[in-house]
Amino acid sequence: MGRRKSILLVTVDCLRAGHVGFMGYSRPTTPFLDALAGESIVVSDAIVAGAPTYYSLPAILASRYPLALGRDVVGLAPGEPTIATILENAGYATAAFAAGNPYISSRFGYDRGFETFRDYLQADLVPREETAPAENSLTWANRLNRRLQQHRRSMGPVRPLYDELYFRYCQRVVPKPSSLDSLRRFPAANEIVNDARTWLESVGERPFFLWLHLMDPHSPYYPKDDALELMGQNTVTPVHARYLNSYWNRSDLGPRRLQSRRHEIVALYDAGIRWVDEQLRRLVESLRAANRWDDCIFALTADHGEEFLEHGGRYHPPSNLMEELIHVPLLLRAPGNPGRPPAKGPFSLIHLAPTLLDCAGVPAVREFQGRSHWPDFQSGERLDGVAISECIADCTNPFRADARMGPRVLSVRESRYKLVLHFHPAAESLYDLEADPGEQSPLSEAAQKPVRRRLLEIARQHLLRSREQRDWRSRIQARWRELQLEWTKPADKAAPVAS
Repeated sequence: MGRRKSILLVTVDCLRAGHVGFMGYSRPTTPFLDALAGESIVVSDAIVAGAPTYYSLPAILASRYPLALGRDVVGLAPGEPTIATILENAGYATAAFAAGNPYISSRFGYDRGFETFRDYLQADLVPREETAPAENSLTWANRLNRRLQQHRRSMGPVRPLYDELYFRYCQRVVPKPSSLDSLRRFPAANEIVNDARTWLESVGERPFFLWLHLMDPHSPYYPKDDALELMGQNTVTPVHARYLNSYWNRSDLGPRRLQSRRHEIVALYDAGIRWVDEQLRRLVESLRAANRWDDCIFALTADHGEEFLEHGGRYHPPSNLMEELIHVPLLLRAPGNPGRPPAKGPFSLIHLAPTLLDCAGVPAVREFQGRSHWPDFQSGERLDGVAISECIADCTNPFRADARMGPRVLSVRESRYKLVLHFHPAAESLYDLEADPGEQSPLSEAAQKPVRRRLLEIARQHLLRSREQRDWRSRIQARWRELQLEWTKPADKAAPVAS
């Protein structure tokens, strides 16, 4: 008998399926992963169970739908089994390095099962430069603009002109950044990989479970200079990168105006992906040098995608569950298993944890709501099930308990058809993904009634199971943890920086 298989799980924040080479993207964002795909299983239709991060990660780590414990529960419950707790109990060395996303922290239970857990949320670890004048240094122009801002809504037809002038003014008065590194909000992938490599050197011959969550493609889009050079974009200056991010973040502009900068923003986003690919190459090389790669399962996926005006939006707010947000890459490499043609059909990431455990020969637990698809991947069988995704509309800051109680959004996706349900105001949209992959034209209410009826029944059964099979003990433990935090810590007043 050989050594037990180790597991390396990488989740990349905001990595949409259509921007990696092994999924057909034309730009060279993932040359290392593209080469690795030749000896791996590539799942063509991997679908997250929710978006953004706080509605996606419970399925990836705990094989549980994000709203199964109730809309008011965010994160992992204190007693909830996860892939990390299972492997820790099986004798694995366990570590997680999550690059500064506030929703992947001990507050939300993500440290459970990890002997080493680092979330990089300490402010001194991520250098930032001043982005606005200090209060005590305001000039008369600063004070005038602040007063005008208070009356902006009453300006009528003059408001667009004022907004443009104010934007340009802000770009001029903010101190010039010295580098892209000084603007970045999250640790870059090279820092995370450096720490992971150091940890791997400490585990000796023990099998390990290592989870990395990388934030390089996340907004604001400030890639490493080396990443821009790898993508042939080394003419981008810190000043211009800040201008692009500020422009893209403007709330006063519609999609038509924003479209003019879309290609430049996408280029910065792609450079972030390229840096992830380069650092994963370094990590795998170190595993090969330590003779650990040949007994290591490697899985790369994402917590959600990113929108670039496909439906008029930006970033990844919980609102519509369109393909650019829920369709993510999934690459699975296992020792001794040759590469295969892409696995077709929807694969919900709720099945990822039991699949990885099965591949490693470690039993899953009955609490998992997903099941292993490892036999299907080995046999090359088509995945003909459905993938359900869910979130709470417009819950952009789940640190606020009241923001979690909005109406549900639910999608049911088959290979060809996809139904999106909004619960308030009530609306449903059915899409034919073969004829309309961009989801621009929902089918009429009279079209494909049997399909609509079938998907509505699947949605109804999902909602019934969520209620009837609710783990009330985990729910109570999660709510108790939340109450303790409210009693012992000051309220979070500022909106978090990541999702």
